[in-house]
Parts: sequence; C-alpha cells; structure tokens
Amino acid sequence: MNRLASLASYSPYHFARIFKERVGLPPLYYISSLRLQKAKDLLLRSNLSIRDIALEIGQQSLGTFTTRFTERVGVTPSQFRDSPPLADSYFRSLRKLDSWITTFIYTSQHGTIQGTVQADTAFDGFALVGLFGKPIPEGLPLYGTLVPTPGTFCFSGVKPGTYYLMATSVSWGMQAMDFLLPHSTLRAKIEEPIVDEPLSSKPHNLRVVLRAPRLDDPPILISIPLLMKSYLNKVV
Repeated sequence: MNRLASLASYSPYHFARIFKERVGLPPLYYISSLRLQKAKDLLLRSNLSIRDIALEIGQQSLGTFTTRFTERVGVTPSQFRDSPPLADSYFRSLRKLDSWITTFIYTSQHGTIQGTVQADTAFDGFALVGLFGKPIPEGLPLYGTLVPTPGTFCFSGVKPGTYYLMATSVSWGMQAMDFLLPHSTLRAKIEEPIVDEPLSSKPHNLRVVLRAPRLDDPPILISIPLLMKSYLNKVV
C-alpha cells in the first residue's frame, strides 16, 4: 500500500482514508478482491491447477486460498471451475418461468426494505438484488432476490443492522460465462448504507438504477448461479 500511496503522492494514512471514502473498502481489501476476481477468470479460462492459480494471485497457501475463495465467492474453487453446466441449467429454468415472485414474507416483526429496479440502458432480462454486510457483492447476500427489469422487490423481516444494497443484470442473450465472470454486466449500488433501526415499522423505499460498470466499482465476487439456485428453490 505504501507504493500505491507514493504513486498517488499521498501519505499511506491519507491514501487509505481517501480510497475508502471513494471506493467504500480499504485498499488492501480491494486488492484482495481483485486477486480473487483474477482467480475466477483463471479457473474458467485456463488449465492451470488450483495450486498454481493460488500462486498466480500471490497466495502461498492452498488451504488459505481455498478458504478465502469459498467465503467470498460462495463455492470452492473446484466447484466454481465445474459450474458452467449448472449455471446454464439454472439460466434455462429461469427463462421457462411463467411468472416471477418478487416479494418474500418472513415471519418476523422486523423492518421492510423495498423499492424499484430499472436500467438506464434497456435490456431484456432480470436483475439480481441483494443486501450485503459489506459494500461489495461477495458471499451470499443476507437478503436477496431476482427481479424482472423494470420491476419491484421487497425484503420483509429484515433484522436491525447496516446493509449495502447492490444489484447486477443478466440478459437473456447471455451465455453462462458472461454471468459467471460478470465484468460487463449492468450494476447498481445504493451509495449510502441502509440502517434498519430496531422497532422501526417505516419501510425503506429505494430506487435502484442499473448502469454500465465503472472503474471504481468493486468486483462482483459472488457466484451468480448461487442466487439463481436459491431463487429457483423458493419458487419452483
């Protein structure tokens, strides 16, 4: 990080502070996210062994690499490498749905976070919307759903806490590799964290607009087929 701060002509302290204010994540965490994104690319686009991929992204321990990858992507490296056929199967099942359920009711007295999803560029497909504990789409979202776009979503029974809402798009013209490695998908994030207060009955109403990716967007680490599978399990 000292080298990055020097390149930007800042002290390490000020560089870390400004970077986190702008991107939402500490520099070293962001860099580790980019390395895991590179690992995803290598798993699907190369024949390198998983051990060699770990070394390629600067991780000396295969065990540590596997643990971190699994925590932040949602599946093990070997499962991710083998996932294209399953991803294609989930994708085809979603396309066959006669109707979409975008509201899930939880048996709880906690809060409600709801809103609309639209895109600034028209596309034929759906959005994946999730509430995450950090300002990066990694691991399984604490609450998540799929939404036809334009459409609405509603998370009821949301426990008190601080959440970050992020979304990305999947168009019907995509191949499985396009959303397994979602570098160019439309995306959206609510810039300010959503704070759900205890005993609050007032719903959060949000407007989510999908747009082209920007350089300062965090990588989408979560394995998107996991969200597809979770949604299908709820509606089929």
